Amino acid sequence: MSTINKMNSSFVFHPGEMVKDEIASRGIKQKELASAMGVSSSVLNEVLNGKRPISTEYALLLEAALGTPAYIWLRLQEDYNLRTIKESPSFLERLKSVTRLASSVAAL
Repeated sequence: MSTINKMNSSFVFHPGEMVKDEIASRGIKQKELASAMGVSSSVLNEVLNGKRPISTEYALLLEAALGTPAYIWLRLQEDYNLRTIKESPSFLERLKSVTRLASSVAAL
């Protein structure tokens, strides 16, 4: 495995932050985007502030509103999910436990 593949950024950005930057650069207000997407401005705000994930529905609505393919938003969300859970000490302990079980079963 190359060194680059082993490197992790110390910062994990929620894709909602990227959407927020994108709409700001286009001069679109959050309320305008929410209205165009037919969603609650408070829920959209939670997505943009990283308090809610970008769902498939939201990714498709963002695609329609911004022209950015939905799969990009979904991949960014999945990457965010994976990276944040890998930083969770309690989840890492669960993984170790499962790995030990799998190793002991394979040895039989």
